[in-house]
Amino acid sequence: MLVTRQIAKPPLLLLALIFSLFAQANNRDIEVDHKVVTEHKTLIEGQRVSYSATTGTQPVWDDEGKAIASLFYTYYQRTDIKDQSSRPLVISFNGGPGSASVWMHIAYTGPRILKIDDEGYPVQPYGIDSNPYSILDVADIVFVNPVNTGYSRVLKDAEGKLPPKDKQQEQFFGVNADIKYLAEWVNTFVSRNNRWLSPKFLIGESYGTTRVSGLALELQNSQWMYLNGVILVSPTDIGIERNGPVKAANRLPYFAATAWHHGKLDKDLQALDLEALLPQVEEFTLNRLIPALAKGGFIDAQEKAAIISQMARYSGLSEQIIAQSNLDVSTAFFWKELLRNESKTLGRLDSRYLGIDAKDVGDKPDYWAELTSWLHSFTPAINYYLREELNYKTDIKYNMFGPVHPWDRSDNKTGENLRQAMAQNPYMKVLIQSGYYDGATNYFDAKYNMWHLDPSGRVKQRLSFKGYRSGHMMYLRREDLKASNQDLREFIRAALPAKEQSARYPR
Repeated sequence: MLVTRQIAKPPLLLLALIFSLFAQANNRDIEVDHKVVTEHKTLIEGQRVSYSATTGTQPVWDDEGKAIASLFYTYYQRTDIKDQSSRPLVISFNGGPGSASVWMHIAYTGPRILKIDDEGYPVQPYGIDSNPYSILDVADIVFVNPVNTGYSRVLKDAEGKLPPKDKQQEQFFGVNADIKYLAEWVNTFVSRNNRWLSPKFLIGESYGTTRVSGLALELQNSQWMYLNGVILVSPTDIGIERNGPVKAANRLPYFAATAWHHGKLDKDLQALDLEALLPQVEEFTLNRLIPALAKGGFIDAQEKAAIISQMARYSGLSEQIIAQSNLDVSTAFFWKELLRNESKTLGRLDSRYLGIDAKDVGDKPDYWAELTSWLHSFTPAINYYLREELNYKTDIKYNMFGPVHPWDRSDNKTGENLRQAMAQNPYMKVLIQSGYYDGATNYFDAKYNMWHLDPSGRVKQRLSFKGYRSGHMMYLRREDLKASNQDLREFIRAALPAKEQSARYPR
């Protein structure tokens, strides 16, 4: 005889709970607060270095103490040092806005870098290699991904919904909102990792320079955290006005560097070393081109002809093109024009990179050759590295560029904030690093920023500039990777005060 047994049905409440747990387990949601630690060894400058790598997330809280976002970070800490209190900490940001920290993380200062050739171009098979020039020998480093970059995300509310777009912008996506929440996050990170006694440095690249310039003052005034140094890599305008004749004229030294690289200058100029050529172009730009542009359509015809001739000589462009542009040649047009007769275009962020357009005619390239090249190599490298070497497993998509727009750029006073932070803190020094072939944030604009950061000139002894023969990410070129890290190393050491040296101005 067949015997059947009826199984009791679970209560509806239990079914709902089971379904909820199943849904949570299968949602693509970030873990709000956790970390994974791995141990490593490497050689830096011929010295064996032991270090830990902590990958994880740490919350962003609102004023009521509620977690509203979680930021993904990677923290490298040297483990063969007895006294951590005097060990510098470098807090690293990239830019965009909307860019992950991937670029400087696995190509510049970190202990592991992506596999590329000596000039920075992708090679297969993709992968990761040791960075023999990393600054980890002299400083610990944390790479921070702002909201919606890398694995960082806005958090859902109790009902499982994201805040409205306007609310997200108010909280995260603007010059000053970005600075405010990141300063709070840095405070928590420093406290959790017992780094209050450490000398502290901020480094930012591209829009990250706007970020760290503002953070320098915000950390001092709102978090009472004082810095030893700030490093601006390929800086933006940081709120310093460069409009009109200055904006147009400041492009010429970049044009000259790029034309020299591609062999488009007259023989006597090509025979010069780049760093012998650029000072004379800079002198012409400051003392003749800016005044000429300021005269507009009322410039004397003879003077205008002389200016056009010299601009053509320094830029590799024809006198006709410069005349037709009224002395104001846009960078986009330059990228299209310089190698037009060779059916090639120039990269925006690094003009050593070449592209091919559908048509030779036009006033700007079809795409940015350098960015496609970088995404080619960085994307597989960072996804592999985090999962396989640092053991950080997640189904969250790593956002090389995340959704952060529209970005509120109003009330950008970050340059003035940096000046004020330096004035308040006699310890603080600033280093600016730029690539000569960067057409997006050109090196001469970076110098101009430095000159006008403090018009009084009273802090100029604490400001320094370094240039490199590459582009926006100057560290991709092997020779510059070594040089730029050494410049960082020397800057960090020089920014550490002597024992018992007080932070005060002499009378």
